[in-house]
Amino acid sequence: MNLNILVLNAGSSSLKYQVFDMNTQQVLMKGLIDRIGEAGSATVHHQAALEQIVAHLERAQLPIRAIGHRAVHGGEAFHDAALITPDMIAVMREMIPLAPLHNPANLEGIEVAQRLFPNVPQVAVFDTAFHQTMPPVAYRYALPASLYEQQKVRRYGFHGTSHQYVAQQAAEYLGKPLRDLNLITLHLGNGCSATAIRQGKSVDTSMGLTPLEGLIMGTRCGDIDPALHFFLARQLKMSLTDLETMLNKQSGLKGICGVGDMREVQRLADQDNVDAQLAEAMFTYHVKKYIGAYYAVLGEVDALIFTGGIGENSARIRALSCDNLKGLGIELDRSKNPVSTQGIIECQTVTSRVKILVVPTNEELAIARHTLSFLS
Repeated sequence: MNLNILVLNAGSSSLKYQVFDMNTQQVLMKGLIDRIGEAGSATVHHQAALEQIVAHLERAQLPIRAIGHRAVHGGEAFHDAALITPDMIAVMREMIPLAPLHNPANLEGIEVAQRLFPNVPQVAVFDTAFHQTMPPVAYRYALPASLYEQQKVRRYGFHGTSHQYVAQQAAEYLGKPLRDLNLITLHLGNGCSATAIRQGKSVDTSMGLTPLEGLIMGTRCGDIDPALHFFLARQLKMSLTDLETMLNKQSGLKGICGVGDMREVQRLADQDNVDAQLAEAMFTYHVKKYIGAYYAVLGEVDALIFTGGIGENSARIRALSCDNLKGLGIELDRSKNPVSTQGIIECQTVTSRVKILVVPTNEELAIARHTLSFLS
């Protein structure tokens, strides 16, 4: 039975895709088309990019049963994946002010895919959906209530598909229902976020209204004093656009030491580059603060989970992030903490009360699974 699912991730200048045979959950085809829209309309160029993918599918004789789209921002409207309908698209379009860099491109990909695959069911899977179980005490900001009531200014969180996927994988590995587990998940990559999961549901997460809040990232600043904006505007005459660019693209690891890739940061740190050493120390210091904060939120923690490009592949970051947490029952065994892994590993000591897991994430497979659920 054909259960081939095409997963699309349409960005403003790129289109990533994978085809899964959901009978086996194996990848049949994948690729990336970039530099979309550099000249002319983004819509036309997304269509050209997707037409290339259709041609690849036809040559490989891969019929598509359904399509799953990565969608960044679902606001408060979407608590789960959603079948794409005209009404659903209209609601997603209303979310553009909350994600002006991402939702327009996501919508372009959806609309082009609908034209090219008119009879194929299509599903949107939102980065924000998993975090819609957060209570108001976690998602509200201490701002005038009218901003929430009228403009929906609140913490939404992102990377939800990844946090949910690794939590489910960890539960399966531990042989327990997810609803019986309290977890702290750390998605550490170019973008970074932490999530507190109580009985399988997200109850707090580090990213906020936008992906800028929270942990230090490759080029994003994470948590800062919000009055910094006013100071820089007065002292340096920086515009709102300049501030937004600096905080999103020139800060984080890159702002501290000049490079945003953790592998390069560590290479420089090993050469006694003081700025790189500080960047690594600040990065893990902030991770540790969130571990402590979310331990306090949850009260009891069954497992601490590392995932993402850095979380999965940097034993050093894991060790530094867990250092001196014995009082919380978190003890990492360095001999069980390999450089990288292809599967789930445990790296806690025999006396650690909290399991420390490295769980590879697979957001594309998670999107395919969500999409499959609509077929069954």
